[in-house]
Formats: sequence, C-alpha cells, structure tokens
Amino acid sequence: MTAQRWITDWRPDDAAFWEGGGRKVARRNLVFSIFAEHLGFTLWTVWSIVAVKLGDYEFSTDQLFWIVSVPNLVGSALRIPYTFGPARFGGRNFTVASALLLLVPAVLLAVAVSDPATPYWVFLAIAATAGLGGGNFASSMANITYFYPQSKQGAALGLNAAGGNIGVSSVQLVMPLIIGAFGLAAAGLFWIPFILAAALGAFFFMDNLTTAKADPKEQLKIAGRAQTWIMSVLYIGTFGSFIGYSTAFPLLINSQFPESASLVSLAFLGPLLGSLIRPAGGWLADRIGGARVTLVNFGAMAGAVALVWQGLAQHSFALFFGAYMLLIATTGIGNGSTYRMIPAIFRAKATAGVPAGTPAYEAALATGKRDASAAIGIISAVGAFGGFFINRGFGSSIAATGGAGAALAAFAGFYALCAVVTWACYLRTAGSAPSLAAARV
Repeated sequence: MTAQRWITDWRPDDAAFWEGGGRKVARRNLVFSIFAEHLGFTLWTVWSIVAVKLGDYEFSTDQLFWIVSVPNLVGSALRIPYTFGPARFGGRNFTVASALLLLVPAVLLAVAVSDPATPYWVFLAIAATAGLGGGNFASSMANITYFYPQSKQGAALGLNAAGGNIGVSSVQLVMPLIIGAFGLAAAGLFWIPFILAAALGAFFFMDNLTTAKADPKEQLKIAGRAQTWIMSVLYIGTFGSFIGYSTAFPLLINSQFPESASLVSLAFLGPLLGSLIRPAGGWLADRIGGARVTLVNFGAMAGAVALVWQGLAQHSFALFFGAYMLLIATTGIGNGSTYRMIPAIFRAKATAGVPAGTPAYEAALATGKRDASAAIGIISAVGAFGGFFINRGFGSSIAATGGAGAALAAFAGFYALCAVVTWACYLRTAGSAPSLAAARV
C-alpha cells in the first residue's frame, strides 16, 4: 500500500488484511501523527518555561500561574471540536491544518516578549493562543484509533500519546538553552521550521479513512452516555494531573525553592518520565485490565502527593524533587491505563448480547469504535481541564497561604474519590455494570 488521500477499504481487525499491508500503513500514519502531536504539546506548554523567565515584568507568582494555566483552559475546550475534525475532514487533512495553526502561538509569543512594555492582559491573551496545541491530542488520538485493531490499540494509543506528551519535556529541556543563547523571542520562533516540516510530513505521508467518516451530530450523542462522564472524571485525575504537574513544575521550583532556582533546568525530567512510562500503563492494561491498573495507580498517586507535601514542609529539595518525579510517573501510568479503558468500555457496551462471529457482531464492533472515538474527544477535553485546576490550585494556595499544602491536600482527596469511582463502576462483579467488570476494562 502507498500513501493515499483517501483509503476506502480498511479492515484492521481482519488478520490477513493487517499482515498484508495494513500494519505498514498504520505505522506510517502513527509516526507522522506523533510528530505533529509532539509539536502541539511543545507549543501548548512552552509558557511553563517562558513564565519563569519573565522576571523583568515583575508579575506575582499567582499571575505567572495564570499565564501557565490559560493555555490549559483553552486547549481543553478546543479538544471537543478537534476530536471531530478527522471524521469530518479526514485524518491527514486535519493534521495538516492543525499543525499549521501552531504558527499562531509561535509568532505571537515572539511578539509579546519583544516589547518590555507589553501589559499583563496581552500576555494572558497571547498565552491563550497556545491552547491551539492542546487540541491536537484529541484529533490525533481519535484518528489513530481507527487505524489499529482492537487488540493493539492499547500499545498504539499509548505510543501516540507518549510521543505527544514528551513534547512537554522537550520544551522544558530545550527552551532554557535557546532562550539563554538567543533571547525570549526565540522561544516562539525556534519552532517554526519544525511546524512546517510536520505539516508537510502529514500532507505527503498520512492518509484519510472513509471508514472514519461520521456525522458530528451523531457523535455528540455520546455526551449522553454515563460512561463518557465517568471516564472524564478519571481522566482529570490522570492526564489532567500529568499536564498540570508538568507545567507547574518549573514555577514551583522557582517559587518554593528560590535558592535552588538554577535547578529549574531539571524540570524536564518530570514530564519526560511521565511520557516514557505512559505506554507501560497501556501495556499493563492490555494484559491485566485497565480498571485494575487504574485503581492501584490512584492509590499510588495519593501517596506520592503526601511525599511531595513532606518535601515542601521540610524544605528539602531532594525529597520534593524525588517525590514529584514519582508523582508525575504515576500520572503517566494512569494515562495509559485509563485510555485503554475507553475503547474496551464502548466495545463491551456495543457488543453486549450480540453473538460473536456474526454480521451483527461486526456491525456492533464498528459502532463501538465510532462511539469510542467520539468519547475520546469529550473525555480528553474534560480531563485536560485538570491541568488548569492544578495550576490554579497551586497559584491560589501560594497566594493565600504562602505554600502549596492546601492544594496538595485537595489533590489527594480527589485521587481517593477517583479510586472509589473506578472500583464501583468497573471492578464490582455485581451492580449496575457487571458486563463492564467482566470485559477486563
């Protein structure tokens, strides 16, 4: 198979089709999807480093947390329309367009920091445009879902998401060096050649699938399903935590350990670890069930939060840094396991009571895939709001009390709630959803 603008025959769950060329096509689309999504994350989170470098503007810590928070807020909202983009316009076509839109935050960032008289509200408005990068995740994941068979979606979606998530780490690693060498404006201009390369790569090497076509109005009906909102809550706890803790890390180091401000350059290690470990969450979920992995992981997240609080209370940078790394690692595992749950849940719902191996079963499988793809948009959008809440929690807590303890206590309580929801909805053998418990979600 060669790259096509539209592929009309796509049957990844057919073993002969998959081995006869489907795997190669899917892998090619995955590679260029990861590249574009990676850049989306870099532009979405670039302000996490730029905010630390705005000392000349004399903004308060709470104001700086607002600058970091706003892209999360906008990016979260954009994920809903972005998830319908591949089905409406084609995965290849939408990837090209969404990549080119990243030029907006890249150029405007350079404009904002080039004038020392730029007012605070302008910084907020320009930082908001970075949210365009946040939407890319939903469209990319919804698109890649259609390319892979059910049995391989956990690993494929995990790799796709990890490749995007690692953009948070790369921007926090590269930007201090680029800014130090060329100034703050380079934090935006540096990405322009890569954005153009991603758009061209998607144009020439990705494909559209006619089997992924769907009516947005029909897809939005998924918002009326209870499972969509249950998983949205859990995804706030996993992905929302990942993006929130990752973008807050540099500012937390800078504000809570000013004597160690030079170590802000190490902040990239947190999102790097969280991104690299995400596929492990999907891999574990494929083998022992996403709900089981998710339940245990929420307990680990609550424990890690307690250790972070201890590091701050003792003013021990070593304990704080190690605990924070553990915390972001657990968010990565949870990202992989919860994302694996989504297609499994909607597949179980769609095929419940339908005899396997029948035409009706194949039709039910297709319905489950469409439902899962639509649900991904809403779940990833609501989940990403967690990044906004975490940054605002830290900012408000520091402004009110001088420390982050109150915010951390609230986060730990939320993880306990998520653990209860996971058990009650997906692990009980009796109750309102026994078929889901039996489906190894």
